[in-house]
Amino acid sequence: MNPEAIIECVPNFSEGVDANKVTQIVAAMHVEGVRLLDWSLDTAHNRSVVTIAGTPTGIVEAAARAAGKAAELIDLTTQSGVHPRIGAADVIPFIPVSGASLAECAVLARQAGLLIWRRYGVPVYFYGAAAARPDRVQLEDVRKGQFEGLRDAARRDAARRPDIGGPELHDTAGASAVGARSFLIAYNIHLKQPDITAARAIARDIRASNGGLHGVKAIGVLANGRAQVSMNITNFHLTPMRHVHATFQHLAQRHGVLIDDAELIGLIPEAAYEPDSEWVSQITGFDPDAKVLERKLHSPIAWPV
Repeated sequence: MNPEAIIECVPNFSEGVDANKVTQIVAAMHVEGVRLLDWSLDTAHNRSVVTIAGTPTGIVEAAARAAGKAAELIDLTTQSGVHPRIGAADVIPFIPVSGASLAECAVLARQAGLLIWRRYGVPVYFYGAAAARPDRVQLEDVRKGQFEGLRDAARRDAARRPDIGGPELHDTAGASAVGARSFLIAYNIHLKQPDITAARAIARDIRASNGGLHGVKAIGVLANGRAQVSMNITNFHLTPMRHVHATFQHLAQRHGVLIDDAELIGLIPEAAYEPDSEWVSQITGFDPDAKVLERKLHSPIAWPV
């Protein structure tokens, strides 16, 4: 693997309320050769998402340290949130940016998973391009039952045990899903009406698993008292963002609701950015220099102390 390759990693942590804990987790990722591009706390989902990018060696080390710090600070037995989760460091994906392939990122994911188990005693499930089994390619299949359900299932059923470590989950930190994937766009739309039924119906109609748009995952939730459709767009080349937005508008009309505003969690690649589009104009406070990956690489943010 090219030692100068640039790999993105977007770990998600099951803590979105305690800023001090999240700051400590982010600070633990400060490794030579790794840049901090974005991080945010989502109190409604009780979740935080961090985006880092760097060399293959640096990014694996940073990801492992983050999982260790999360295991130290987050106790899932006292934590709950809207978002599905199985671990303190819930999901750790590696994404090729330049000079590396998806297959090479899968190798990095395997290395990181081994480090997380050996150093911190947190078992690991591999997903996406790093999956060791066909029934674990999809993240939602790995996370079935969430922490509480998976903790019990792993004890009873050998088929639900982790790929590395275990066989039982960590008592308080659960397990981490570590994988490799292409760019994913995390895109949430809020409705003007607090209508959770409409949000769930739109999510059902738009997601690929129900015959909706290719590469779109969606759930309808109540976030801070607002009806939200939380989406992951896993292939923006096949399903461009403008198409996602146009389909959403059509579905909202059908279900008798209006779009209020939208948000992006993390960054988007330059190729997905459509400057004059309606979907971009609806995102609150959108700044391309802050939200487009390739631009952030040139102006990373300072590491917290």
